[in-house]
Amino acid sequence: MSLHDDNKQGFIEWCKRGEPMIWLNAAAVTVSTLAVIGLLLLLTVRGMGHFWPASVMQAQYQLPSETVASILAERVESEQVPIEQLLSAGFKIDTNDAFVKRELVKLGNRDIGGADFKWVISRYLSDVSYPKDAVVIERREWGNFYGFLQNVKQQGQIVASLEEGDAWSEFQARVSRANEIHDKITKIEKKDIGSINYRLEKLRLRDRGLELDTSMADAQRQQEKADIALERAELDSQYKGMQQQLADLYQQWHRDTFTVKTASGQTKEQRIATVVHAYQPNGMNVFQKLGFYFAKFAEFLTDEPREANTEGGIFPAIFGTVIMVLIMSVLVTPFGVVAAVYLREYAKQGFMTRVVRIAVNNLAGVPSIVYGVFGLGFFIYFLGSEMDKAFFPEALPAPTFGTPGLLWASVTLALLTLPVVIVATEEGLARIPRNLREGSLALGATKAETLWRVVLPMASPAMMTGLILAVARAAGEVAPLMLVGVVKLAPSLPVDGNFPYFHLDQKFMHLGFHIYDVGFQSPNVEAARPLVYATALLLVVIIALLNLSAVALRNHLREKYKSLEM
Repeated sequence: MSLHDDNKQGFIEWCKRGEPMIWLNAAAVTVSTLAVIGLLLLLTVRGMGHFWPASVMQAQYQLPSETVASILAERVESEQVPIEQLLSAGFKIDTNDAFVKRELVKLGNRDIGGADFKWVISRYLSDVSYPKDAVVIERREWGNFYGFLQNVKQQGQIVASLEEGDAWSEFQARVSRANEIHDKITKIEKKDIGSINYRLEKLRLRDRGLELDTSMADAQRQQEKADIALERAELDSQYKGMQQQLADLYQQWHRDTFTVKTASGQTKEQRIATVVHAYQPNGMNVFQKLGFYFAKFAEFLTDEPREANTEGGIFPAIFGTVIMVLIMSVLVTPFGVVAAVYLREYAKQGFMTRVVRIAVNNLAGVPSIVYGVFGLGFFIYFLGSEMDKAFFPEALPAPTFGTPGLLWASVTLALLTLPVVIVATEEGLARIPRNLREGSLALGATKAETLWRVVLPMASPAMMTGLILAVARAAGEVAPLMLVGVVKLAPSLPVDGNFPYFHLDQKFMHLGFHIYDVGFQSPNVEAARPLVYATALLLVVIIALLNLSAVALRNHLREKYKSLEM
């Protein structure tokens, strides 16, 4: 036999042993793992780097035939671009190179220059330095401001200046004071006054309900109205007192101002009340930058968004995502398990059962936006409207449940993920040996007792697998939520101190929709880009934590009932 025949025979034996499939599977797993790791690294580097206090560059920038411009900015990124691309864009560049390096710098000062970011050509930057007294001021509106602090004023009088050398410490102290006042204002406006407004609205609905109740005696109605009037008068008195507190706080909040000079020499006086943070990154050491980094990251997790969601935190979106997934899980698990138990244990196995299984499997592949349209039409316009007519007639024509909200978003996603739970549970029930059922029945247990004490406990790992898949899909859905409850910015959380404390009718924020809104609807794309990466990473982490919790519970159940399977 020739060498060629030996090689051919060896290759055939190698294929018969199934080794090509092993290598193909190993390659597929490797590629998938590397893709996931690469995605996580990209999200981590691009997103988490946003919170680091970058150094501020001062430089002179002059293109050929243009005047010199002094800039004070953060370097964001750099790239090599073809010279033809810049020439076609109108740049007059004196070079014979095929590629030119350009940098994206963050200039800030949008209320002066009109744009936060600018592309500059590196070769035309000169006199580059990093002055330690360069100040980055993060404001509540108009984004960051870059400049040099000149003085601090109280009611128009200078109390600290650059010449005296105490401007920075005085400025920081007054920024802390202004932020404390802002927190008090926020508490009164959102919690205290919000609670009063909520109670006033309840009184209005109660009064309206008395007018609609024709079975009540006139004397009783008049007494109820008198009680409502007394409560309303008391609440109005409390409201006026809080309004006076707010007026005093606002006066204190707007007391101080500061003057800052830009790199071009222009001075601008601003209220300290507009400042969230102020820092000098070029004068900070590594430990100070680390402290600032973790403080900014904590703010990102716990604060509310501002500036069209391009700044601040995303806590309402985190809360909305988690609470929606939990409600969806509570709804989908019992319905999915009951449906699977009926199909496997009770339904007569025939043509109709096969049709139902095919329908369930096909529903798993229906586009999610179709579920959103169904939820809008059935749950909101029909079911919610009927609930309003039956239980909240005094609020009409303003809808209570006949409008998108947390409940309908959770129900819609429960319906979307129901086929996944049914299929996973039914497969788990099918794997339970028949002799276990027969043994339980032979010992005198009823079918219901067998199902409850033997079959379902052993199938619980499969149920958890279905729940894991449901959570993974539901937490990242965006399209249906846009129709049934998610909004760009929710004024309050669906959980507060007002009875009944958990408001399923309220709209809410969601991390997936937040990513879409910031990434594609933001008026300031460059400023929003790092937040898109950071929010996407956080969404992946939250889904992973939810899944890991379910996996841990599934493994515990699997170990607990492993002895029954042997």
